[in-house]
Amino acid sequence: MNFPSELKYTKDHEWLKMEGDVAVVGITDFAQHSLGDVVFITLPQEGDEVTAGESFGDVESVKAVSDVMSPVSGTISAVNRDLEDAPENLNSDPYGSWIIRIEGITGTEDLMDAAAYEAFCAEEG
Repeated sequence: MNFPSELKYTKDHEWLKMEGDVAVVGITDFAQHSLGDVVFITLPQEGDEVTAGESFGDVESVKAVSDVMSPVSGTISAVNRDLEDAPENLNSDPYGSWIIRIEGITGTEDLMDAAAYEAFCAEEG
C-alpha cells in the first residue's frame, strides 16, 4: 500500500491534498484495492455543497457500490469528468486521479496524516 506523506486522509479512505485554498479529493490506494476493479463512478456537479463525512457520489466496482465521502465541508469548484469515461484510473493511479476540488473549506479537524492513516489501515486490514 502507498501512503503519500504530503496528503491527509479520512477513516472513509479518501485522500485530500491542499493546493492553496482548494482541497483536491480522491480515494486512497487502500480503498481502490478493497473495492477491486472500478467500473463506474457517479459524480456531483460543480457548485454543489459538500459536508465533511457525507457522501458526494459513489463508485461501483466488480465487488460493490460504495459511497465516496467528503473529507471536508465546502463548495465543489471542479469535477474530474474524465473519470466518467475511464473510472479504472482510480485503480491504476489512485493518487493521480482526483475526483473533486473543494473551495471554502471547513471541517478539517478529523483528517489524519499518513502515519495515522497507515496505522488505521493496518487495524482494518
